[in-house]
Amino acid sequence: MITLHHVAASRSFRTLWLLEELGLPYAVKHYKIRDGSLRDPAFLEISPAGRVPALEIDGKVIFESQAITQYLCESRSLAGLAPKQDEPERVEYLQWLAFAETQASIIASLNLQMVFLRPPAKPSVVVLKLEIARLAATLKPLEEVLDAQNWLLAGGFSAADTMLGFNLFAVQYFVDLSAFPNIRAYMEHMEERPAFKRARANDGDQEFYDKPFYAPEDYA
Repeated sequence: MITLHHVAASRSFRTLWLLEELGLPYAVKHYKIRDGSLRDPAFLEISPAGRVPALEIDGKVIFESQAITQYLCESRSLAGLAPKQDEPERVEYLQWLAFAETQASIIASLNLQMVFLRPPAKPSVVVLKLEIARLAATLKPLEEVLDAQNWLLAGGFSAADTMLGFNLFAVQYFVDLSAFPNIRAYMEHMEERPAFKRARANDGDQEFYDKPFYAPEDYA
């Protein structure tokens, strides 16, 4: 049995979605950010940094979503969700996997400062504006690529889309996507995929965001 250790609406959704795209049977063990379950010694034995996703599969445990994505696509290569080593789009695929983590690190910083910190802690408005500008800058190359194609690779949907596509549902809490029509269309394409819908059904309710948009001016 494959077991995914998962927090609803977190980066582990990448793995949840990919498992559905691959058609693999799995079980989900749910955790919450704020109830201390990620710091439980039993979970730390599975994921030393106390983070999700962590995936129990093939007699091993893998943590870090990029490593999980690469392992799943390489061990289940017949699904065709990643270009092989000698295929033309291999480099682009690997770049998008890494790009997804670069973008996610900015989201994580904004989540910490604008969502999880509670009074009396108060973030710097200047820093928030800089971080949001950095996040918006990561959307520009994505918007350009999606002007010519529906997915990150010209050859079609791949696991790069499960890695980076997930980010955009968090990005919209910090950046107004009205200026990025290609990205909004891309998100609609993702939501139309049957595997995405099944993953959403197994995801659980997000407990991070309590309002639709977070503006730095609110922290002045």
